[in-house]
Amino acid sequence: MTTETTGTADGASPFDSESQFKGFFDDPRWALAIIRATVLEAAHPQIGAALVDNSVFVAHPWRRLRNTFVSMRRMFGTDPAVREREAARLNRLHARMSGADHRGRAYDARDRATRAWVVATLFESAVTMFRLSGQPLDQDTMERMYAKYRAFLAALDGDAAELPEDLGDFWPYFDQVVENELENTEAARIILYRLFDHLPAPALLDGAPTLWAAGRALAGPLLGAITVASLPEPYRRRAGLPEMPGAPTLMQGAYLAAGLTRFLPEGWLNADSIVEALSLPSGSDDPRARAVSALRARLTRASALLRLLTPLSGATGPETAPSAATEGNRRSAEEFFRRVLDQTGDGHLDWPDLAAMARELSTRLDLDEPEEARLYDAFAAWWRELQSALDTDGDGRVSAEEYAAAVPSLAGPALIRVAEVLFDAIDKDGNGSIDANEYRTLFRTAFHLDLTTTDGTYGRSAFVGDFLSFMAGRRTSTPYDPLLADA
Repeated sequence: MTTETTGTADGASPFDSESQFKGFFDDPRWALAIIRATVLEAAHPQIGAALVDNSVFVAHPWRRLRNTFVSMRRMFGTDPAVREREAARLNRLHARMSGADHRGRAYDARDRATRAWVVATLFESAVTMFRLSGQPLDQDTMERMYAKYRAFLAALDGDAAELPEDLGDFWPYFDQVVENELENTEAARIILYRLFDHLPAPALLDGAPTLWAAGRALAGPLLGAITVASLPEPYRRRAGLPEMPGAPTLMQGAYLAAGLTRFLPEGWLNADSIVEALSLPSGSDDPRARAVSALRARLTRASALLRLLTPLSGATGPETAPSAATEGNRRSAEEFFRRVLDQTGDGHLDWPDLAAMARELSTRLDLDEPEEARLYDAFAAWWRELQSALDTDGDGRVSAEEYAAAVPSLAGPALIRVAEVLFDAIDKDGNGSIDANEYRTLFRTAFHLDLTTTDGTYGRSAFVGDFLSFMAGRRTSTPYDPLLADA
């Protein structure tokens, strides 16, 4: 196998400095292509089951988007050390995801053939993206791109043997999976018909619910129709997906319009800045925060005006951020369960929800394997404590009703241990306190010195106390809500 195919012999990056791929992730067409690829991934029974059981893409889609984008940037970057570290992190993450779907079929996120399908959908959707936007790739470019995607798979699995070596053999492989293996899974249906219609507002628009509801009411059905029309016809037929009249024309127009952005001056579109702006919390000391805050204020006023002119159902309440909606920032048990505990959005609390918290914290802090393992172990112990105290019907999970009826104090010994392990993971220099830079790594904002010790650091007891206060669920928390509660 050649160096270009594996991408490992000399540490070459799957996406190096070649102009064809340099600005790939800044291309607006990629947003349409990645939705399409995600549906094709979710239509695979193993991937669909893993997504439903373990993913936060329903309850926290913007968080999932940001983390996926950061991960792909790392994997397709030019630094081999960063790429290897991210590959190891992804492999540890996948090692924790296994189970069975509703038909009793086992799934394992480490399955090599399944992971190859994920890469296959990304490559095929990229090729489709160029074709639909009027720029079909020539054979040589497709072959070089395919080699780079195989290199991506090799970075994860050690080799790319599960994908055909030659591009000519890839297309029969892709068609065979589409024809014989893909299904109309629950995960695929959620993405196509639920996610767009119920997509929560990103942090940028958290104070403008009416404006967001109006935009979502228009964009949601359109994105769904565009995505369905772009899927392979054999899968649409197999899954019984209805095609809206005029959808193929709409799809073609959307890709063509997005493709016109290539004529904008270089640097006008930057995916990193867009993703960060969407998720930047209020009060952040990020240099972009002032501009984002000004934009958020304008959007809030526009939303209030729109609400006066055209009231929309489902857009109730004042045009203010949710965290400021109630006196004293009090939060009900039901709201805490929905926004914080039920990370996967399935209406119950079980291990995948707490694992999602551990995963988010580990990702933010970019933890090494020993630190990550300690954090997961601490969350697992907390889950056992919660299950023992709250699972009254013995079904292995905690319902919203069981939680609300008990109204428990969650600050037991296991949760205290979670807070202590998290503190140690943040305290990189091990001096027993968290400085502003360490704090910012987790929360992407600086702590306010008037809330901490006088020497400008955040001590262990203060941190543990604040973490337990948040997890007790009775009050909103400026730093923790964007981390664990917001979408």
